[in-house]
Amino acid sequence: MHGRLPLPTLLSHALVAFTMEFDNEFEQQMPHRTTRFETKHGSGTESRDAPWLVSLVMWSNYMRFVSEDGVRVREFQVLARLTKKDANNWLARLGRWWGYVVVAPDRADTRANPPYSDWVVRPTSAGRKAQQIWRALLGVIEERWQTRFGKDEIGGLRESLWALTEVLSGQMDVELPDYLPILGHGLFSRGPESERRAPARGENGTSGSGLPLSALLSRVLLAFAIEFERESELSLAICANVLRVLDEQGVPVRDLALLTGVSKEAISMSMGILQKRRDAVIEPDQSGSRSKAARLTLKGRESQEAYRRLLGLLEERWQARFGKEAIRSLRMSMERLVGEPTVDRSPLFRGLEPYPDGWRALVPRANTLPHYPMVLHRGGFPDGS
Repeated sequence: MHGRLPLPTLLSHALVAFTMEFDNEFEQQMPHRTTRFETKHGSGTESRDAPWLVSLVMWSNYMRFVSEDGVRVREFQVLARLTKKDANNWLARLGRWWGYVVVAPDRADTRANPPYSDWVVRPTSAGRKAQQIWRALLGVIEERWQTRFGKDEIGGLRESLWALTEVLSGQMDVELPDYLPILGHGLFSRGPESERRAPARGENGTSGSGLPLSALLSRVLLAFAIEFERESELSLAICANVLRVLDEQGVPVRDLALLTGVSKEAISMSMGILQKRRDAVIEPDQSGSRSKAARLTLKGRESQEAYRRLLGLLEERWQARFGKEAIRSLRMSMERLVGEPTVDRSPLFRGLEPYPDGWRALVPRANTLPHYPMVLHRGGFPDGS
């Protein structure tokens, strides 16, 4: 890559920054619960039924399909592109675990025991409030970006992303969602329902050119990840974040969160897979301290080199497939947006100062944004938190 950031890294930085800014605002406006606060009321409204705090991904991939009048479980499964098992699991999380929906038999159904697939998913009162906030915030954050980076700059980026998304939808046998899916087994991005063709269309069946910026970024990034993971034994999430920063001398485990921009939980999951594959080991730090260090094995060094080669190869393929000018235009827009990818030099960090009472103000600030979003089941936050 001749010292330039890989295309998926540029896309990831922009998507994560947009999501974090969005999530910070949602946290302020929506009464909620977290592990740090039994109830946290950004609006000042007292409520014992405040839902669990979650990220933009829960709106983009799930809650936007739940209408106020309700949707049947089988319809939710189709709209959210989930298997039956995954649909049931996510409805349990969104419902009795987190408090955004209620799943119950249809009151108009006179059968004694209707199948669960015929039950109706409805938003709770908290769920309706969350939907209103989420829906409005997409436009609010994009307007901020237009003010911060320039209306023409964001408009040009949208055009580049949409042009690529339109071609991808016609060439790939995948249905691209409006946000990256929750990472699956092995932290891979591809899911059991990914091999289904569908046009790239907006929430109400409109042209994808009207999609939120986060959806356009997600679709292009996911398409790249799926292609990468078809040829890699390791997921892009593991390679781009943890494998990327390791070396054969050893990196203190306590430093990995700052170096990668992802949470300790995400790092632990990644290291578990790397250790199982014998790509990395965790051992006492050679400095003599009580801390541990993560070190690449010879096999891990080969995996790291294979990751870098494949990134370059795929970007060359994209240039051949979509046109050098299209990829060059997208890359130039992304590079202007991202700048130098560190906390003190990237323009993206200008909108990421957390509110003093927000949860991100209470955790150490990473030196970079994730090089691939770690979207986990823990609420969907892109750094794996």
